[in-house]
Amino acid sequence: MTLTKDKRGQFALKDQAIARTAKALSHPARIEILRLLATNGKCICGEVVEGLPYAQSTVSQHIKALHDADLVIGSIEGASSCYCVNWVELEKFQKEFTSLFLKFKDQFAKCC
Repeated sequence: MTLTKDKRGQFALKDQAIARTAKALSHPARIEILRLLATNGKCICGEVVEGLPYAQSTVSQHIKALHDADLVIGSIEGASSCYCVNWVELEKFQKEFTSLFLKFKDQFAKCC
């Protein structure tokens, strides 16, 4: 397990990656954006804006947070941006997040 130092001390790089992705998923609008993209396969940014109660600039900021976390991939085609879910990264996050606690589940399931 590789460790690196930051302001909070030492944390495994894998844990930092999980936290970074979890932070990107921490807003309900971002969850809805992923849902819209997953449902439609891909979306032009304007279609995503139509599905949310936010201004285009706010939606763009949320998409940027998802893009920075590699949860969405996209391309700019002329004046429009087209995005889709990065299933590889989403599934990787799901597996890593789930595995964090599964090894302890049976051992401590009767805690309360």
